[in-house]
Formats: sequence, C-alpha cells, structure tokens
Amino acid sequence: MSTPTEDLSAAGVSIWLDDLSRTRIQSGNLQQLIDTRNVVGVTTNPTIFANAITNPDDTSYDAQVAELAASGTSAVDAVFAATTQDVRDALDLFRPVWESSNHVDGRVSIEVAPDLAHDTDGTVAQAKDLWKRIDRENLLVKIPATKAGLPAIAQAIGAGISVNVTLIFSLERYAEVIDAYLTGLETAKAAGIDLSTIHSVASFFVSRVDTETDKRLAAIGTDEALALKSKAGLANARLAYELFEKSFAGDRAKALLDAGATLQRPLWASTGVKDPALPDTLYVTELVAPGVVNTMPEKTLEATFDHGEVTGDTVTGTYDESRGVFEALKSVGIDFDDVTQVLEDEGVAKFIDSWHGLLEQVTKGLDEAR
Repeated sequence: MSTPTEDLSAAGVSIWLDDLSRTRIQSGNLQQLIDTRNVVGVTTNPTIFANAITNPDDTSYDAQVAELAASGTSAVDAVFAATTQDVRDALDLFRPVWESSNHVDGRVSIEVAPDLAHDTDGTVAQAKDLWKRIDRENLLVKIPATKAGLPAIAQAIGAGISVNVTLIFSLERYAEVIDAYLTGLETAKAAGIDLSTIHSVASFFVSRVDTETDKRLAAIGTDEALALKSKAGLANARLAYELFEKSFAGDRAKALLDAGATLQRPLWASTGVKDPALPDTLYVTELVAPGVVNTMPEKTLEATFDHGEVTGDTVTGTYDESRGVFEALKSVGIDFDDVTQVLEDEGVAKFIDSWHGLLEQVTKGLDEAR
C-alpha cells in the first residue's frame, strides 16, 4: 500500500519541508525525509534560521562562528556566511531530485534580508548577490510580495534569477505577482536568456488568513459569523488556483511558455494548523491540485504521513463555493481587504523582528568567541 505522502505526490503536489538547519543536513535527517516522506524541496526564512543558529543544543555552527569571529566578520556577514553554506549544502543534497524532476523540484529557498521589504533596489542587489554567491541552478531567492517587492521580482526574473515570491495573502496582490513574473520573463527573453532556466513559485499563505479572519468573526459573535470560521483560508487559496489556471492559459503567458518558459507554480505556505479544533492536515488534504507545492512544517508533514487522507483533487470545481464564502464574509461585516493588508504588514514585521533577533544573538556569539 502507498503512504499518504506518496498519494499526495501522485496527485501532483510537490512536498517541500518548511525548515532547514545544519544538524538536519549533517545528521542525515533531511536525506531520510527525501527517501521516506517524498520531500522534494525546502523553504527557509529568517525565523527558521534564527531558531537553528541560536539553539543552545545545536553546536554545529560553533566552529564557523569562532572562525568568523577571528576574522572580524560583522553579524550580518556572519549570518549570510552560515545560511548560504547551509542552503548550498541542501541544494547539493537535492540535486538528484532536481535532475530527475526535469529541474522542477529539488529546490531550496533563501530570503533576502527582511529589512529590504520596502526597498526595490536593495532587494534586487541582494538577490543578485545571493544568486552569484550560492551559485546553484536549483536555488530560489525569496522576495516578499510587497509593493516594493513587485518590481524587484520582475527585475530579478529578468536577470535570469529564479524566485520564490513570498507573503502573498490577497488575490489582487497575486495577480500583480503573476504580472511581475511575466514582465520579468519578457525582459529575460529580450536579453536572450534561456527562459527554461528560470523557475518561480508564488507562496500563498493559508492558515494565517483563517487566524485573522476567525478572530474578527469571533468578535462579531453572531451565529452567521461563527458558522464561517475556518473557511476563508481554503476559499482564498482555491480562488488563487483558479487565477493561476486562467492567467497561464492567457495569450501573454502562452507566448512565453511556447518560448520555453515554465509555469510559476502556486505554493501553499503557512500550512500548519493553528486552531487545535481543526484537523491537523486540513491545509494539505483540502488543497490538493495538479502542479502545486505544499511547504509544510515537520509536524504537519508527519501528521500527513501518519493519517492524511488524500482523495484526489480538492481544489478545482470549488470556485463558486469559495466565492460564496467571501460573499458571506462580506455580509457579516468582514473587510477582507483589510484582513490581507494587516497580514502582509504583520508578516513583514515578524520577519524583521526575527532578523534583528538573529543579528543580536549572532553579535553576542561573535563577541564571546572573540
């Protein structure tokens, strides 16, 4: 009998792990997840690296920190020295997956510094630096889908850099992300870059949408409002998939695909269930569709492997029902545009806080090592 993660892969979902650490690589744990849990990629963010590097029980960074301290390296440079090494090692581990998947999977993401979320030029410069420094074809550089991030995405794609667009919450912003991707491809094509070498995913956040919306529904408190709890996240993601289908079936996208470009795949992020009353595999089994990525915390991955019930495509065919959810949310007083703006602002702020917390810890570590 097949496992649920095998069933998920067979249904067209690429399973990526939302975590990375040097210990996970060196212990063989990441390879084990590739071999036994159908993991075909990894995503990272500043919070993940902060947890890994500042973990007092993890000594795998100590030697490198001591070496960096002796050379007088700054905290920022030390963080990127450590994280780029981890990402490069993970990319090498995933290279067989990258080759066997026709370069679709076997991907590892690294994010530009969160401080650059509202700085287009700074984001582009760092994306180019990370792409050159890591020097692996299966890398994805993570750029947030802020207003300043959109032109940065187009410029990075136009320069031949593969991009993971992160922190997408609204359909309106997702449409702008797709436009930025297509604009970048047109620029790359004009520059003579082989479009087949450029890959991208668009990371659409799920559980955070329910967390914020459900908080507002609880405050309203009516039976009609409470009946809508835990429905917004799935409905939003499902309509994002409809937009993906329509956008890449259009003439503009088809011309680029005919020239060798690849689809910018939807990626379901924030798939760990926050509400203990909900099934712990909700944002996995209810978002199955061909050609998507689901990036999972290890807890969600293990829950899926243990008892996930994969019944095939649970997205296409749900669009009218999903639109009905938003009509109902509006009728009870939910301003969903405000929900998604709050989530974007909070998402950027949380990553900046994690980034500064990481820099403080690394500064302390460097000082102690000196």
